[in-house]
Amino acid sequence: MRMFDPPHPGEIIREDCLKPPGLSVTAAAKWLGVSRQSLSELLNGRNGVSPDMAIRLEKTGWSTAETRLRVQLKRDLWHARKHAKRIKVAPFPTTSAA
Repeated sequence: MRMFDPPHPGEIIREDCLKPPGLSVTAAAKWLGVSRQSLSELLNGRNGVSPDMAIRLEKTGWSTAETRLRVQLKRDLWHARKHAKRIKVAPFPTTSAA
């Protein structure tokens, strides 16, 4: 069964990683070695998790890069499936062996 509107990875990061220890966006961005704007855009759902960010999060001990990218992929795929009817591609013909 497909998930209905998976959470944005930034929401999960904010709730699971920043809130428990009381980290501000500024402090977390500094710790991760990224700009405050970059992290803020992720946390507020304006950008997704990049492989680079996934590795940075993994190095902090906040899950694995693969887990973060899987969450992002599930969300991206869910959004793409909402518009799948607009994608006009015919099945590729198969040749039968004689």
